[in-house]
Amino acid sequence: MKTISGKISNVPEAVTLIDAHHHLWDLTMARHPWLGAHPEPGFFLGDYSALKRNYLAADYLGDCSGHNVLATVHCEAEWDRADQVGETRWISAFQARHGFPNAIVAHAWFHTPNAADILQQQAAFPLVRGIRSKPVTVAGPNEKLAGGPGSMRDGKWLEGLSRLERYGLSFDLRVPYWHLAEAAAVAAQFPNIPMVLNHTGFPWDRSAEGLAAWRTAMGIIARQPNMHLKISEFGLRDQIWDYNSNRAVVRDALAIFGVGRCMFATNFPVAGLRISYDNVVRAVARMVSDLPAADREALFWRNAARFYRIDVEA
Repeated sequence: MKTISGKISNVPEAVTLIDAHHHLWDLTMARHPWLGAHPEPGFFLGDYSALKRNYLAADYLGDCSGHNVLATVHCEAEWDRADQVGETRWISAFQARHGFPNAIVAHAWFHTPNAADILQQQAAFPLVRGIRSKPVTVAGPNEKLAGGPGSMRDGKWLEGLSRLERYGLSFDLRVPYWHLAEAAAVAAQFPNIPMVLNHTGFPWDRSAEGLAAWRTAMGIIARQPNMHLKISEFGLRDQIWDYNSNRAVVRDALAIFGVGRCMFATNFPVAGLRISYDNVVRAVARMVSDLPAADREALFWRNAARFYRIDVEA
């Protein structure tokens, strides 16, 4: 098999993988408001000023150089929402120059007046395999869920989501764990749309009570057979990256979903606020080192290849 760098590492610690979720950006284009003059309030990792730099081919290839990356999936990175298709056009041109990413999760609002047109444009790009459209969420588990515009209870939002089926696209779901029961009802409503929950369901509260609530919510959404899981982004706001705490999360997540519906992803460069690319890959590999080789292959690349329809032999 070929890697995106064209090189194979034979060191024992090197992991063969498909990175199922990462980002790229060129800030000279001024297309990412959250990385420029309009910072995102309440960013889940706290201060993210270190991300305000270009992250392009040389940066990614440098970060992943210790491992054998067969392919990657670019997930939308909050590109200017007035030009949703612009990011897909840019990433497609990037791939033509550099050979990766090998699949795109593009952005399309589901509830806006032009939602159908934007989705049709996104689906026309050969690399687009799915859509991420973040629904409106509440700030904490004790807040009442609302059904306003852009939420998972909004009829227009649900209508927009339903259109993914006609284009054969998947849905990347990004919500905190207290929305997972609500999301499970959505997944049940659209069983023919493959869906994947981002970032391990965001287990942000690592207290015993918080983890119990996260496990319960994960169990509810895992009952939907069309829902998959990205084992990714274990960083916590203003806290160091803790191996033992994150190992417990990973093992619980794998037990709840089953390895067959899980795929590893780095969420780089965002995860780099807490841990290096090399260290996060090695850490997760260590966490699952006792699993059968076939399960580890499934987690690190086979499941992502199947879900995002990536031909690694090509």
